[in-house]
Amino acid sequence: MKAKSRLQVKASTAKRFREFSKKNNSNQSETLDLILDFFEKNNLSPFETLVPSKVSIEQLIKKRIDAVIAILKDIEKKKINPTLAILEALMEAADPKNNYSNRKRDYEQDDTHPDFYK
Repeated sequence: MKAKSRLQVKASTAKRFREFSKKNNSNQSETLDLILDFFEKNNLSPFETLVPSKVSIEQLIKKRIDAVIAILKDIEKKKINPTLAILEALMEAADPKNNYSNRKRDYEQDDTHPDFYK
């Protein structure tokens, strides 16, 4: 049997710690070991406050991602689609008989193309 030691803590703290251990389905030694490991692995001190919490950082990242998505949609709507329309109009004006719909129809009717037999 492993040697045990007693710690002197206030009764209210001991009660809270026992409840915390029961809530996490572990004995008190394991719970205390896990707590100490957590602080050591994450280089945290219980005496310092954490300025940005994980939740606030996550919310900030989500907001920034939403902003990036909005910017990309705006670029697509205001720059890419009009530019594509201008290019298609230029191609149509250069050779009106050979427009995109005719080329697509010709491609679909061409049985010499390898994709025809799929």
